[in-house]
Amino acid sequence: MLMLCCKRLVYAVFTLIFVACLVFTVTEALPGDFCTSYLGRNVNENNLALCRDNFGLSQPVLERFSTWSSQLFKGNFGLSLSSGGPVNNELLPRLANTALLGGMAALLAIPLALFLGMVTAIYRDSWLDNLISGITLLAMTVPEFITATLLTLAFAIWLPWFPAVTLADAHAGLDELLPNAWLPALTLVLISTAHMMRMMRSSTIDVLSASFIRMARIRRIPSASLLLRHLLPAAVLPTITLSAMTVAWLLGGVVIIEQVFNYPGIGTLMISAVYDRDIPVVQACALTLSAIYIACNLFADLCVTLLNPRLR
Repeated sequence: MLMLCCKRLVYAVFTLIFVACLVFTVTEALPGDFCTSYLGRNVNENNLALCRDNFGLSQPVLERFSTWSSQLFKGNFGLSLSSGGPVNNELLPRLANTALLGGMAALLAIPLALFLGMVTAIYRDSWLDNLISGITLLAMTVPEFITATLLTLAFAIWLPWFPAVTLADAHAGLDELLPNAWLPALTLVLISTAHMMRMMRSSTIDVLSASFIRMARIRRIPSASLLLRHLLPAAVLPTITLSAMTVAWLLGGVVIIEQVFNYPGIGTLMISAVYDRDIPVVQACALTLSAIYIACNLFADLCVTLLNPRLR
């Protein structure tokens, strides 16, 4: 088992290195650069050449990649072309804000999805199962920005419980940011719960027909013990990977939600950097989101390896 875990870790490291090379290549291939956006209408050959020399954009691609990768191994993403300050100073507060948003959503979505998945499987084909399955299917098919808009109408306009948009900046404290994070978090909960619930429902239905569950019922094991000690551990195993991927999406794929609510997270930072052609910031955001996704998948693989007796 230790050998298998080491292999998964090595694969994750090589995947991250490949993604880093891919991120640099794709961002370098974007049309235009920071200087064309920075100069605007004043762009001409002389100003463009001078601007590129000042910002180091006139260097060969391989030389820029060598400098960028060497800084990356030190945990340094370089300097922002827009602000002139370190990218880390802009990235870390935004990453913390996105982690707060994703953490709130995950703490609500994962237990709710597991509970609803088990309930709908136990009461399969009942009116409760049909109702919950219909709602989750609708939540899966509706685009994220429509869900966000509907929740804004419901809980920010008709019922003014939460602010419609976030007015706090990226460096706001927790007491200021937390009230603004509830509505985006609820949007993420509604979307992510639907996917995990349906996976949990399918897994629970399969486990309910297993021989050890039938044997437990014959032995008249109490319902609470049957659910918690026998059904839940067996049913949750196939859901772990999806849950980890959902957490990765919650932490890294909230660009649309952050844009709708003007939430000061890593998604809004990346979008503004793309508009400004601030390539170091775009690279830092893309690589950070990729690293989160890879880490969550690695965590899911290790959990499945440790919890599955056949892989021990």
